[in-house]
Amino acid sequence: MTASRRTNKPMNQDLSGVSIVLMGATDGIGRLAVEELGRRGAHVFAHGRSADKVERSVGELRKAGIRAEGLLADLSSLAQTKRLAEEIEKRVPNLDVLVNNAGVGFGHDRTQRETSEDGFELRLAVNYLAPYLLTTDLLRAGIPRRAIVNVASIGQEPLDFDDLMTERGYSGIVAYRRSKLALVMSSFDLAAAHPDRVVTVLHPGTLLDTNMVRGIGIEPHGPASIGRDAIVSAVERALSGEKSGQYYDVQAPARANPAAYDASARQRLAARSEELVAPFRAPAGA
Repeated sequence: MTASRRTNKPMNQDLSGVSIVLMGATDGIGRLAVEELGRRGAHVFAHGRSADKVERSVGELRKAGIRAEGLLADLSSLAQTKRLAEEIEKRVPNLDVLVNNAGVGFGHDRTQRETSEDGFELRLAVNYLAPYLLTTDLLRAGIPRRAIVNVASIGQEPLDFDDLMTERGYSGIVAYRRSKLALVMSSFDLAAAHPDRVVTVLHPGTLLDTNMVRGIGIEPHGPASIGRDAIVSAVERALSGEKSGQYYDVQAPARANPAAYDASARQRLAARSEELVAPFRAPAGA
């Protein structure tokens, strides 16, 4: 589905009293979304990996009269991701909504395999393992209380469990699509495991005008505001009690890659995910 088929629902829900952590909030659609959510009264926590960008973004939000605070972590490090989860537990004990929006694209050279600080394929690490660890650690602490919104992509490709780190015949596009499908699959599992919360996963729009898209030399297909509206609409629907476990193409209900509905594949992914993050997992009850 292209951006032109999105719905244009009004974004006017009063979010006063709602606390929201938005990952990847210093650039692109995340920066626009955190401002819109804050403008409507939410207490927003804007995450970024650059201290300068976090400080600048929070300053701009506060100048606009928004109640905003910053969160700093490089999600290519699962140790930093774990530390961030611990920080959120302490600073936002009544967190309502978590938006996992941070991510990396195809890479400047799509044939060059990159790895995270922990030695994992970079796209899988940042786009999937980091939000998986952050979300599940927070849920063990009882937050977020109301909703999780995961920002995936319409670009999805079935996982190769014999080559989960894409070490053979590397392609940044394939690695990216696999990481995004993994996030969709995990979202469906979270929805089933936590029926007291609304879990939504969405494609925010195709090749929108962001630094990520321009950085890989692709002419944007639409404004970043499309992604902003998709995220804010998803938060609005979740807080209004929509059915959990749905996938959206921008703002329209859609079907993800068929592999996302394969229960056995999701079980394999969950097991492998736990193995990979176990060394970084906060002890239960810590």
